[in-house]
Amino acid sequence: MKSHLAAIGMLMCLAGCSKTEEATGEAQHQGRYVGIGIYSPSKLWALLKPANPSKDKAAATLEDDSHVIVVVDSKTGEVRQCGNLSGYCVRMNPWGGSAPVAPASLTKHAADLAGEEAARETTTVSNAADPMPNAR
Repeated sequence: MKSHLAAIGMLMCLAGCSKTEEATGEAQHQGRYVGIGIYSPSKLWALLKPANPSKDKAAATLEDDSHVIVVVDSKTGEVRQCGNLSGYCVRMNPWGGSAPVAPASLTKHAADLAGEEAARETTTVSNAADPMPNAR
């Protein structure tokens, strides 16, 4: 009797495994935009030149962004990088037929920043030590 109950229980468990889902060939995901990552903004992020900067003094600016969120549009392939506080986005679609929004306009370039940093680090070094008096 116990063996019959055990067999019936096993059959009931296996009956749930026979459910088959139709294969559509499409990836299952929750929405259109897929996250690529969240990054710390580089020095150049704050130097982007927004097309339409906000006139509201209380609005967050690119300098206020502490993270850059990068996503891809799963329908078009467009990649977007957006500041977490400013909401400013740079988009790029290398597969699109229209002119790309990238390259972004900058107020300064990486080479300019490197030159400024090198100029700050360069100091004049001189050996202005007094000659040692004769020691006896």
